[in-house]
Amino acid sequence: MMNTTTWSAADGPRPDAEPALRILHRLFAGMERPPALRLWDGRTLALSQHPECTLVLRDPGILRSLAAARDALPLADAYFRGVLDVEGDLYDALRLKRHLESVSLTARERLSLLRDVLLLFRSKNRIPARGAPLPGFGSPVASGFSHRHSRDTDHAAIRFHYDLSNDFYGLWLDDERVYSCAYFERPDDSLEAAQRQKLDHICRKLRLKSGERFLDIGCGWGALVRWAAREYGVQAHGITLSRRQCDYAVSRIRAEGLQDRAAISLCDYRDLPERPAYDKVASIGMFEHVGLANLPGYYAAVRRVLHPRGLFLNHGITHDTEGWQPEASARFVNRYVFPDGELDLLSNIQRGMERAGFEIHDVEGLRPHYAHTLRHWVRRLEAHRNEATELVGETAFRVWRLYMAACAMLFDVGEIGVYQILASTRGSGDDEGRWPVPWTRSDLYREEERTVVAPGT
Repeated sequence: MMNTTTWSAADGPRPDAEPALRILHRLFAGMERPPALRLWDGRTLALSQHPECTLVLRDPGILRSLAAARDALPLADAYFRGVLDVEGDLYDALRLKRHLESVSLTARERLSLLRDVLLLFRSKNRIPARGAPLPGFGSPVASGFSHRHSRDTDHAAIRFHYDLSNDFYGLWLDDERVYSCAYFERPDDSLEAAQRQKLDHICRKLRLKSGERFLDIGCGWGALVRWAAREYGVQAHGITLSRRQCDYAVSRIRAEGLQDRAAISLCDYRDLPERPAYDKVASIGMFEHVGLANLPGYYAAVRRVLHPRGLFLNHGITHDTEGWQPEASARFVNRYVFPDGELDLLSNIQRGMERAGFEIHDVEGLRPHYAHTLRHWVRRLEAHRNEATELVGETAFRVWRLYMAACAMLFDVGEIGVYQILASTRGSGDDEGRWPVPWTRSDLYREEERTVVAPGT
C-alpha cells in the first residue's frame, strides 16, 4: 500500500503540486519499495519508509512525459538532460522500468491522469519533447538510421560509438583495453585478471600455434591481436572501422615491439580477401553491428578467408527471448549508444553459420560474466566522473553510465545473453582421424607452459 506522504520542507503548495502528487500516486501505486521523490520546488515526497534511491525531478515536464509514455524512455531522456537525477543506487532506480511498463489504468483513471497532465502544461520550464536530439551529444547519424547497413552507415555508426575518445574508454576499461565480456574464474577476480583470462581462453579455444596466421575482425584497441602475437607466437592481423582505435592499437604494438608479428588496419569485413588467407579467425563483440540481413554475407566472408581445417570463434551478444524487436531497450541503445545495432537469437546464429558451411564444435554461454564485467565498468566510470565529463561532457557520461548499468540488469534477468561459438569449415576431419579440435575440452583447462619466440628473433 502507498504510505502517507511526508515532506522534508514546510513550503506552501505551488499551483502545480496537487496534479503532480496525483500523477505520482497513480504511477507508483502498488510498488513494495517505491523511490523517494524530490520535486522541482525542493520538497521531498517519501513513498516508502526505507527508499533505496531518490529520484530528483527538476521539472514538472518529466511527469508529463511519464504520464503520456508507454515505456521508460522519457526517464532516460530526462536523466541525460540533467532534469532528472538519481541519488542512491542506480540499479534500484532502473528497476522502475518494469513497474512503469506494467502500470494499467482504467478509462476513468486515464481521463483523470490526462486532466492532471494538461494542468502541468502551465509550467514554463518544459523539457524537450521525447525524441529530440540531445544538446552536445548524439547526431543525425543516430536518429537517421533505419538498419540499412550500407558501408557508409556502418562506418558512421562505428565512428559515433568508438571514436568518442580513447582516453574516455581508458578511464574504465582494463589495462589491455578490452571492450567485451571478461572471463571470471572466480567472482572476486580483478577486472584486469578476468580480461587476461578471457583473451587466453579465446586463444586456447582456437588452439593457436606459433607461426599460424590469425585474424581478429573488429579488433577494437588491439588487445587480442597483441595477446595472440605475444603469448602464442602467431602472425596476428586485426581490422577495425575506427580510426582512433586503429591509431591506438598500432602505437601499442610498436611500444611492445610486436611489429614483426602483429598488424592493425582500417578495413571492412566485406573487403577481406576472396581466398583462404588465415588459419584461425576470431570476431569478439563485433557481429552485433553487422545487421541481421547482412549476417549471411558476413559468415560467407569469414568462410572464404579460412584455410581448410581452420577455426572460427564468434563471440557476441544475443537476444535470448524473441530476437531483435523495436522495444524500449533496443530503441534506447540505437538512439544513444549503438546506432543500427541488432541482436539475433542463438538458434538463428547457429543456423546461419551452418548454412554458410561451418560445423559447430563448441558453444559456451557467458551471461553472468558479462553482468559482472559491466558492474566493474560502471564502478570504474563513476570513480572517474570528473575526468570523464572533462573528456566527453556530462551528457555522454550519463549515457554510458545508464547504458552499462541497464545492460548489466538485462544480462541478470536473461533478456540478453552472450555466447562464444567455435566452428570449423564443414568436413574438416579426415579418414585418418585428424580433427580441427581435440575430442574433449580438457586441453582448455590444463595448465601448460608455452614457448613463445621473442619478437624480433
